[in-house]
Amino acid sequence: MEKVRLGIIGLGQQGSTYANFIKEGRIPNMELGAICDTDTEKKKVSEENYPNVPFYDDYKTMLESGKVDAIITCVPHYLHPEMGIEALSKDIHALLEKPAGVYTKQVQEINEYAKTKPELTYAIMFNQRTNELYRKVKEIIDNGEIGAIRRTNWIITTWWRPQAYYDQGSWRATWDGEGGGVLVNQAPHQIDLMQWICGMPKKVYTKAQYGYQRDIPVEDDVTTVFDYGNGATGVFITCTHDVMGTDRFEILGDKGKIVVDDSKKVTIKRLHKAENEMSNSLSWQETMNLFKGKGPGAIYEEEVLEFESVWGGQHASVLENFAANIIDGTELIAPGSDGINGVTLANAMHLSSWLGKEVDLPLDEDLYLEELNKLRAQEK
Repeated sequence: MEKVRLGIIGLGQQGSTYANFIKEGRIPNMELGAICDTDTEKKKVSEENYPNVPFYDDYKTMLESGKVDAIITCVPHYLHPEMGIEALSKDIHALLEKPAGVYTKQVQEINEYAKTKPELTYAIMFNQRTNELYRKVKEIIDNGEIGAIRRTNWIITTWWRPQAYYDQGSWRATWDGEGGGVLVNQAPHQIDLMQWICGMPKKVYTKAQYGYQRDIPVEDDVTTVFDYGNGATGVFITCTHDVMGTDRFEILGDKGKIVVDDSKKVTIKRLHKAENEMSNSLSWQETMNLFKGKGPGAIYEEEVLEFESVWGGQHASVLENFAANIIDGTELIAPGSDGINGVTLANAMHLSSWLGKEVDLPLDEDLYLEELNKLRAQEK
């Protein structure tokens, strides 16, 4: 196989973006095999923009057609695991859009099924993992350059959405349509990056506000505290009503600190001595001199790195990597099995806010699903 024939399920904004990437030749090891959408009006759009590419209004028929080697799910979140399992059962590779699903039990189902198909590629569209900035941050942490993590903080409020955004469709920002708000729609990439870079917490406490500044039933403002179980803590803040927006990620270690601004600039401060060593070795007079700027030289070295990203380049990289894994076994950037970590954190944040108390991980999956289904029933 020289090129993977991709079947795109859902020709909305995201599906069209991926189809255009392939049409423009931005994914050299991939071609359009087929397009599927339950909205038959999209057939005309498909024929006009992607002539000679078969169109289906039923994804199962597309899977049986012999026209595709792999699929990507550009559909509502609840459908991702179901469609992924169906594809794998037909020996077709599966790439899921984020999030992997709405609740952990359904994501665990596809993870377990994928284990029975080790010859197939199962991946997730965590495109931020291809971002050189965050790959650099992860490398610094993994190499121990700033030591053991003591605190993490991420304020990511650059998700401003006006009411008109939510009014586009009755399924948007609903419990039954999307399974939540900012935690499942806008912020999954940052939730994944936090655990990918810093590890999973042991406990989660969340204050979430539902329909706080928008006429929606789901969360549009979230503040979460993570407890990593070893004394280290973290804070995660996100919302969709800050029109000015902030994107600032800080990681404090016992040997230094990393600050990421606007996902473009990284400032790395590496201490000459670990903080505890400094604390135990400096006299009070030396400390006072340090405070006055008269201490024994600088206590840290600073490095500033700036990164540029081409729009769409990260998504294209994941598609190319997915195809490369199918063709020659290239290591996956974002294995599908990793998707459960972000869903676990989002579920824990929701559950903590619903119960008004701290939630332990591993999550009580049955309790989460019970509470979610209550909200879905009320909404209906």
